[in-house]
Amino acid sequence: MGEAVFQLHQVTHRFGELTVLTDLTFTVQPGERVGLIGPSGAGKSTLLSLLNGSLLPSQGTVQVLGQDLSELQGQERRRLQRQVGTVYQQHHLANNLAVIHNVNAGQLGRWSLARAAWSLLWPQDVETAVQALTQVGIPEKLYARTNRLSGGQQQRVAIARVLVQNPTAILADEPISSLDPARSHDLMALLCRLTETTSKTLVVSLHDIEYAFQYCTRLIGLRQGQICFDAHPEQMDTARIDALYALSA
Repeated sequence: MGEAVFQLHQVTHRFGELTVLTDLTFTVQPGERVGLIGPSGAGKSTLLSLLNGSLLPSQGTVQVLGQDLSELQGQERRRLQRQVGTVYQQHHLANNLAVIHNVNAGQLGRWSLARAAWSLLWPQDVETAVQALTQVGIPEKLYARTNRLSGGQQQRVAIARVLVQNPTAILADEPISSLDPARSHDLMALLCRLTETTSKTLVVSLHDIEYAFQYCTRLIGLRQGQICFDAHPEQMDTARIDALYALSA
């Protein structure tokens, strides 16, 4: 299967006196589509932050492509972090800029400061941005002002930004929370199609388990910061799902 994309060993994370995650151990292999499910406050967003290196664990180790981010500094750490792209619930777009500038933000890890600044005046690498927007189905929005797009279109821009980054893995934190059911299915199908056609790994946190069952090949259930189960969807039953949410109420 090749080198593991993520490996966690006895990971615990605290914010001050509050323990958010406790003793997590699991491995994510290339090409997997992992759904993180569980009630609000279970630790799903914190786990994603550990996977992309924006947080370091209080205890234990998080390895990305065989390397421990906590042991890397400066350029080496940033290089490894570029292998993990993240789609956030709030999009994190510059709404007053054109779509192409938001998509090109995925290039910033490779561009010099001068090129990035020049691109705001004269967009660089337009062909790559068009290709990414074509993959997500909105190439005609290349020069549209981002704040004039619908919520679903803005989420597609955020995904295009990650595609331009060209990471090994894509993390998505509640990517469909603000979308209606039809657009939610469209977006999840898009994420699955993109990860399949580009051979990327997907880890996605989802509040609605219907989408996790339909679009993910593996489910990790989190409750109060601990892993309740780690299984394929076909191995799950109603009792295990009910217990995941009922015991956390």
